[in-house]
Amino acid sequence: MTIAEHDRIPEIAQDWHRAGKGAALATVVETWDSAPRPVGSQLVISGENEIMGSVSGGCVEGAVVVEALEALEDGRCRILEFGISDDEAFAVGLACGGRIRVMVEPVGIGRGIDPELLDDLVAARAARRAMAVVTDTESWTRELAGYGAHRARFDTDRSGFDEAAPARFIGLHNPPLRLAVVGAVHIAQPLVVMAEATGYDMVLIDPREAFASEVRFPGRHLVHDWPDAALAEYGLDARTAVAVLAHDPKIDDAALHVALGSPVFYIGALGSTRTHAKRVARLTEAGFAEAQIARIDAPIGLDIGARSPAEIAIAVLAQMTERLRRPETRPGEW
Repeated sequence: MTIAEHDRIPEIAQDWHRAGKGAALATVVETWDSAPRPVGSQLVISGENEIMGSVSGGCVEGAVVVEALEALEDGRCRILEFGISDDEAFAVGLACGGRIRVMVEPVGIGRGIDPELLDDLVAARAARRAMAVVTDTESWTRELAGYGAHRARFDTDRSGFDEAAPARFIGLHNPPLRLAVVGAVHIAQPLVVMAEATGYDMVLIDPREAFASEVRFPGRHLVHDWPDAALAEYGLDARTAVAVLAHDPKIDDAALHVALGSPVFYIGALGSTRTHAKRVARLTEAGFAEAQIARIDAPIGLDIGARSPAEIAIAVLAQMTERLRRPETRPGEW
């Protein structure tokens, strides 16, 4: 798994702590109005005044750094509250101000984060396991909780205080989103660009090298293996979407056989209603149950009247987003 450098906050905190520099984590725990960064956003500060990440887009980082350096001295955790003026908000690109609360926790000092808990969190992130750090902001005790404990929060990427226990902050660490596109057809060209801009890690799979070429998809992650082998190697999990676009049953069916046996949150397949009916018959004959096959969104994409490849790509990405953010809309048996 690759994690963008600006998202490697726990990993950087671990590195700095192990290097003897000291590390403190700052986390946005509440926001009001048009606060610059969402709840759960993090900044890490070293004892040598290094920083990575952001809690406000630049408005309050200086004050947070000062408090973090003090936390590294006294071992106390704290929750800070900032009001962001209209002028400060405008400077970082916002229309108006807001308020945020930021939790500051040193690593391995006083009542701060246990380095072993941080190690376990980093290991879970490396293994693409959804993990939450649950912090009691009164006792400053912490525990890790998996997907099953906070399913609705993980599905919507919603960190925040626990409604049932208002002093407990649930900080989510979801794996990065991924999209496996099977079939390097014309629709795939705008789709990979749009999906990457939305934050997806991409892989494009097509055994036909003339289709999945560097010329047609410059700088993309291209795999020329057969889809079943390629998807098995890639690894499919609940933060992965699969878009099957080859429009060739030999390629499409090989991909669907793997995708339907996985927990991916989205499976879309290109083709008309008539094409999909034939696909359903083949999958049924192959032993897949009706409820499994019903997981496939086909024809692929939301019905927005799309015609051009780029418009179809928009429809596909919109449908992926809906299936991700509104799990109740997912078809079939999940």
